[in-house]
Formats: sequence, C-alpha cells, structure tokens
Amino acid sequence: MATAELESILDLNTLEQYCSAIGASTLLKSVVLFEQLMPEYVGNLVNANAAQDKDTLCSEAHKFKGAAGSVGLKRIQEFAQLLQHGESPEWPASHNAWLQVIVDNASDDLAQLKQYLQAKG
Repeated sequence: MATAELESILDLNTLEQYCSAIGASTLLKSVVLFEQLMPEYVGNLVNANAAQDKDTLCSEAHKFKGAAGSVGLKRIQEFAQLLQHGESPEWPASHNAWLQVIVDNASDDLAQLKQYLQAKG
C-alpha cells in the first residue's frame, strides 16, 4: 500500500511515537485486544442506529473513537468522531453514511494496522 493511502487510514505519526516509546510488539498486543473488542463496538453502533437511538449511537461512537484513536486507526477515529456529534447540522443527513464507512472499513483498516506493526516488529 502506498504511503499516502496508508496515511489516510492510520495515524502514522502517533504510531511512530508509540513504537519508539513502547515498541511495536507491545503496541501490537494492544491492537490484538482492540481486535477482540471491535465486533462489539461496531455491533453496538449498528444496533443503536437500527433502533434509531441517537443518544446511544452518539455515546457508543464516542467510546469507539477513543479506542480507535488509542491504536492509531485514523479513518475509523475520524468517522466515529463525526458520528458522536449528534447535534451537528450534518448529522441527520450523513450519520448513516458515516456509520457505513466504519462498518465497511474497520476490519480492513485493522488488518493494515497489524501488518504495519508486524513490519516494524
């Protein structure tokens, strides 16, 4: 994957800082934990959206944003951040599309993150 494309999905600056501070293998352990929790995070978002429960959707998006950011998943973090702000003028017309970006890309972005960290190994 080209660096520019990788930069659109991963926070490379943060990942470099983490790797320097704690090492790629230690960070990879956190990523594996995140990977175990991710289906629940995404499921909570999808379920809240299906139930048209805006408060829960925003709250779950906030949690997911923090978790994704803590492991350097930039695109997922950015869309979860958009999703968490239910008061924004764009939210009513756009939240389904933002959620779909998360659903469509979370697993692939996580795979890219793991590959990136394994290469740093």
